[in-house]
Amino acid sequence: MIKKAVIPIGGDATRLRPLTIETSKGLVRLLNKPILEHSILSLAKDGIEEVYLGVRGYVNYTTLFDYFREGYWLQKKYGLEKEIRIRYMPRYESTTNGDAVWYTMEYYGIKEPVVVIQGDNIYQLNIQDMYKWHRKKNAFMTIALQPVEDVTGFGVAKIDDDYRIEYFVEKPRPEQAPSNLANTGIYILSENFWEFLNEGWAKEMKETRRLDFGGDIIPALIEHGYEVYGYPMEGYWFDVGTPERYLNAAMYLLRHLSPEDMEAVEITHDVYMQGKSEMSEDLRRKFREMIKTGKLIVEGKVLLGRHISIGKGTALEDAVIDNYTIVGRNCEILHSVVMDRVKLGDNVRIVNSIIGRHVEIGNNVRIVNSVIGDNAVIEDNVRMYNVKIWPHEFVERGATLEHYTVRTGVPRR
Repeated sequence: MIKKAVIPIGGDATRLRPLTIETSKGLVRLLNKPILEHSILSLAKDGIEEVYLGVRGYVNYTTLFDYFREGYWLQKKYGLEKEIRIRYMPRYESTTNGDAVWYTMEYYGIKEPVVVIQGDNIYQLNIQDMYKWHRKKNAFMTIALQPVEDVTGFGVAKIDDDYRIEYFVEKPRPEQAPSNLANTGIYILSENFWEFLNEGWAKEMKETRRLDFGGDIIPALIEHGYEVYGYPMEGYWFDVGTPERYLNAAMYLLRHLSPEDMEAVEITHDVYMQGKSEMSEDLRRKFREMIKTGKLIVEGKVLLGRHISIGKGTALEDAVIDNYTIVGRNCEILHSVVMDRVKLGDNVRIVNSIIGRHVEIGNNVRIVNSVIGDNAVIEDNVRMYNVKIWPHEFVERGATLEHYTVRTGVPRR
């Protein structure tokens, strides 16, 4: 049984900006809780007892540690059979994901098999089943492979009949792809994994710290005859490293997760609400009555957070509304995520967009295909199409923005 996991979380997560300007990508909220909490919970349910976060940089470390700390509270919150311990990589300027995993394992003296997952992945996979496959194949390294429709953004594997990986093609054109099996960034490493760095051919890799799994380590291992196998994933997998992928993941999970998985109660068909207190139950009754009488219009699936307020005449379709958010009258929120402590005025229309935390939006605002960073203020009568707003920014009354980014600077991380 495999009991340890290492999660490298480094870099500035530039692809997910502006949501990651001031917080780790692992703490970006997805279905009303941090992305990384989904992954750690899944690991814990699969029997993982220790999670090591290979964090790089001040923002990543401080925001992750302040939220997760040592992780003991997760057992009580989720009713886990065992405690799960979270430990952090000391200050070390890792250059790549593999470098972070190597240093973390060296520092903590880990000499047993580990599972590696990426900090911006959401997945459905039984880690112990993957480990059994790894042992059965006598593999040096096993990589979870996921069929994808669009191969152009991934490393794509060529495998033999036994699922041994012959080579990868990075981000191929469709006609160049050897298969549709993408590298998910979920790996099982054998107990002696890092001993390959003692080989003569690996000397330069070690000295220059060229230890990216996809770009350096995996191609080198395959080239030098190591047993690298694929593992066929059957569940879902999302790299939520861009706003578009984040929104796709949120909508998929909203449609496919059970109420229990979302920590929610179904208040009417396909409308789910979180919260366990008497106050939450009163709010569920209120929204149930609003839907029944047509004062709140709902299509598709909807997840509502705790202690929210929604005005009369509002329409929701495939939407996530996070905790403590106030939605005014006659609003439309379609295929969008509105994070916690947001305040929306009246007659606001939000389509295919992500609204960050603690945002204030005035009356008669239209937001389409856009991402609003934390603590931004949008005044009345604003129109936005394909716009990104950095945290703490201000958009004045009546402005119309198209294909535009509002930012005054990016803080040092």
